Amino acid sequence: MTLQQKFKELENEGSALLATNFYNFETITGVLQAASAKEMPLILQASPSTINYLGAGVAASLARSTMKKHGVEGWLHLDHAESYELIEECLDEGFDSVMIDASEKSFDENVAITSRVTELARSYGANVEAELGYVAKLGQSHEREGFTKPDEARKFVEQTGVDALAVAIGSAHGFYKKEPDLDLERLEQIHRATSCALVLHGGSGIPDTQLQQGIRLGIRKINVATEIKNIFMKTLQEELQQNTEIDLRKVFPPATEKINHLVQGKMAIIKGAKTA
Repeated sequence: MTLQQKFKELENEGSALLATNFYNFETITGVLQAASAKEMPLILQASPSTINYLGAGVAASLARSTMKKHGVEGWLHLDHAESYELIEECLDEGFDSVMIDASEKSFDENVAITSRVTELARSYGANVEAELGYVAKLGQSHEREGFTKPDEARKFVEQTGVDALAVAIGSAHGFYKKEPDLDLERLEQIHRATSCALVLHGGSGIPDTQLQQGIRLGIRKINVATEIKNIFMKTLQEELQQNTEIDLRKVFPPATEKINHLVQGKMAIIKGAKTA
């Protein structure tokens, strides 16, 4: 099943996919252990910095081999790419999905850049995600002036033909200094105005009830990255402080297990959205 087909299935079911970033073998293993335990599909995401660290080919091979090992249905996605060349490289390596992030450009520039990527991805049969609006980064403000406008979202999707759209409704990349307050009314309006899958970036730290309500109102993909990095590094640092072990294979498992537990919790939230 392609990711485009999966999104249509999720729309009919009123559910969503968890999309988790990975950085190395240990982080991808923790994520896939969770997916296997919950018997749920997911999206594995690699950022440009991860591609720079691992290489597109290694990232693709790692994702494919570990999904097969754990018996998990999943898709490999390039997250937040700004380079056409990087997108093409990842598509050549068999990525199922790519995101072009031209959200800081003008509306017309964003349309032009995204349309070019959509045309490229279509030749590979790949899914395309774009971003419209202002999803704040760590330490930046969450002014509603930068939120995605429903009418602009409709025009953007119609003009670019994207399969998925990351919307700005109050989430942010990184940790939150105060509890986020998603603009769920705006989300509902965007969902009614568009025909593509809607994506929530900055899924780390959003209250469970807001995530579930977001799914019921149209979110089909929820991104989680910051919590994964944080819990892995925090656990690893604790292990190194109290453990003189020099065998890396014995130091990493506790951190991997924490990711497993975290991701199982996120998947339980998604599953609960259908019954809440």
